[in-house]
Formats: sequence, C-alpha cells, structure tokens
Amino acid sequence: MSKEILFLEPVFTHNIWGGTKLREEYGYPVEGDDIGECWGIAAHDNGDCTVKSGTFAGKTLSTLWNEHRELFGNQEGDRFPLLVKIIDAKDDLSIQVHPDDTYAAEHENGSFGKMECWYILDCEENSTLVIGHNAKTKEELTDMIENKRWGELIREIPVRKGDFIQIDPGTVHAIKGGITILETQQNSDITYRVYDYDRLSNGQPRQLHVKQSLDVITVPAKPVEDSVIYVGETKVNELQELIRCQYYKVFKIDVDGEAVIEDNEPFLIMSVVEGSGTIDGQEIRKGAHFILPAGYGNVKLKGNMKIIASTSA
Repeated sequence: MSKEILFLEPVFTHNIWGGTKLREEYGYPVEGDDIGECWGIAAHDNGDCTVKSGTFAGKTLSTLWNEHRELFGNQEGDRFPLLVKIIDAKDDLSIQVHPDDTYAAEHENGSFGKMECWYILDCEENSTLVIGHNAKTKEELTDMIENKRWGELIREIPVRKGDFIQIDPGTVHAIKGGITILETQQNSDITYRVYDYDRLSNGQPRQLHVKQSLDVITVPAKPVEDSVIYVGETKVNELQELIRCQYYKVFKIDVDGEAVIEDNEPFLIMSVVEGSGTIDGQEIRKGAHFILPAGYGNVKLKGNMKIIASTSA
C-alpha cells in the first residue's frame, strides 16, 4: 500500500477575476470563462479532492487523513495541514490580508490561520504584485484605509516568472491580472478583503472586511526583500528547497532526462507545473497533482518537466 501514489482529482472555483487558462493551458475539463482556482491538493469543507484510482479510489483526502493516518506518517492534527492550488488571475484580485492561527481560531470558528507562499508560473512583462504597505503606524494605516488613500498605502513590487514569495499572516497582498501562480498554504480559506476596486458582483459590491483587516495587518510591513525569495540557479534533477517555515517546506524539481529523488518526508505533495514525463513508470503531465505517502522511498522521475513539491514542516 505504501508504494501506491495518491493521484487526486482537483476541485475548481469560479471567480470574478478568473479566466480560461486552467482549461486551455492545463487541460482541466472545466467550463466557463471565470475559472480562478484549481485546488489540486485540498481537504477542506469548501473543496475536498478525491483519489482517482487504486486502493482508495473515490475517497476524499479528508477521509484518508481521518481514517488512514499511516499514509501521512501518523502526523497529529484534526485536519490535513496543507492546501495547494493553481491561481489564474485574468484580472486583479482584491487587496487582502489573512489572519494567524490565534485570530482565526477565535474569530473564524476554530479555522487555521493562513500562511502561504507563491511560485510564479507565468506572468506578463513588467508585471507587479501587491506585497505589503507604506503605513508607518496603526493610526496612519487606519487613516489611509478609511479615507481610501489606496495609492499611498499599497506597495507594488516588480516580479518575474520563477520568483518565489512568502506571505506571512498580516501581510497586505494581491495578485495582479495576467499572473498565474502555484500557491502552497495552510489548510484555510479565510481571506479578509481590504479593498476591491469598487467592483460589482451580481450588481452588488463584494463584502469588505475592514475591521478584521485592521485587527490583523502587521504595521509596519516587513521589508520587500524578506518576502521575495530569489530562487537562484536551478539544480537539474535534484530536490531544491525553496523555503522552510513553521507550517511547510516547499521544493522545486527540474527534471531533464532522469532524476531519482530520495523521499524521507512524512508525505510529499507534487504538482507538475510544466512539461510531461513519468513517475515510476506512470505518465504525468502539466496539471497533475499527487501525494507520495509515508514510506514510499526513492522515486524515479523521467522526462522534461518542472515540479513543485511540499510537505508539512
């Protein structure tokens, strides 16, 4: 059983800012021109992936976590720790912020907080992201938000394909239109909207969460260089660690020909974000999401592809 890879069926969300790239470029069989997110690895009330085949075919990831904890190294916790998604932003996302575990547990029915990180899969030339803000004090932050001084408040930074960004709870952030990312995050769906460009959804402005945002935004914002991580030269056919924090470890694997990866993690999530090939003889391609369970051991990857992998810290 431990040698069986868990291939998962993604869950999709339709969003005001979504597009068609997830269908057209990743081949996911989902209709609509507002496809915002592919939840590739998820065990959440708002999206619970099912196993495609094998011993556990048809079972949800949350069921496996609850009933077959041995697959995940018998880790503790009342829910699967991580959520991995691909986000296609055709238009700008709202300016937003996430709470930490303490605030979310108290104010959001025991939810996890949300620490996350982004690997930029694709973006247009001269793209920017919103990361952080320019307020020096809580009073200045409050004044800027209440008086809609968005141009002064918001900090935009230039980004390129292949950049990696860590978003701690309390960080003001927003993905801009034309950017596609792979997001690795705590298993949480709590987002506080600070500002939404006065857009209408079904004729109504979308709900803002100004009080909660003011409660949780970190002031002053941490420096840009502490958020954007330079990935550096890619090591071909090796597991390259991008970040390690209290909730997750994230890796990148560039496969060119053949790679043998030693897996000693309690479980290892993998998402193919470019190219195609095989994993231990099974075909995989861009858009595939799967988990190597505990005790899987060495894995052989063949082909030409880029994989982002993660596990709990």
